[in-house]
Amino acid sequence: MILAANGKSFSAGADLNWMKSMIEYSYERNLSDANALASMLKTLNDMPIPTIAKVQGGALGGAVGLVSCCDIAVATSSTYFCLSEVKIGLIPATIGPYVIQAIGQRAARRYFNTAERFDADTAAALGLISEVVDTERLDQSVNQFIQQLLSNSPAAIKASKQLISDVAGKDIDKTLIDTTSERIANIRISTEGQQGLSAFLDKQPAPWLNA
Repeated sequence: MILAANGKSFSAGADLNWMKSMIEYSYERNLSDANALASMLKTLNDMPIPTIAKVQGGALGGAVGLVSCCDIAVATSSTYFCLSEVKIGLIPATIGPYVIQAIGQRAARRYFNTAERFDADTAAALGLISEVVDTERLDQSVNQFIQQLLSNSPAAIKASKQLISDVAGKDIDKTLIDTTSERIANIRISTEGQQGLSAFLDKQPAPWLNA
């Protein structure tokens, strides 16, 4: 799935009319609104298929959260980012878990609190962006990632995404070792695992390449 936007910016921030109406919201209405956004972010983060953020122009506030939820993010060299919430008395709460996971606590302590803009190269150094390209190469770079992903086993990609989610941050103890051993054993005897290994050993194309 490609997450992209039309126009000069990926997302220049929240809709002004919505922000005006939000001032009148009660706590309950605000909570409901926040829960809806949190649900959307979790859905994007947990999608079983690969997700690519295609980013240009400005990516402000919640847009940084959207990028953080994607597996891969490609940005143009002129893209800029900003976690701008504290400038208007708010905090990056619902996007926080995903952004912190992407850039780490140390960087979050800086950018959550300074609300300073940072460029695409900085975003790449922080781990938010996978690749920075010239504007005219944005489509080409995204298409290269798509072709790379399409050459791999769909079932293995889904299982790999789940593996990352389940393993990240866990202690490497007997439970985790047993779980990961079970997962590789299961996928080795799966249909695509068997087909992929056989094709590799026979020097033949994997069957999903012809699907």
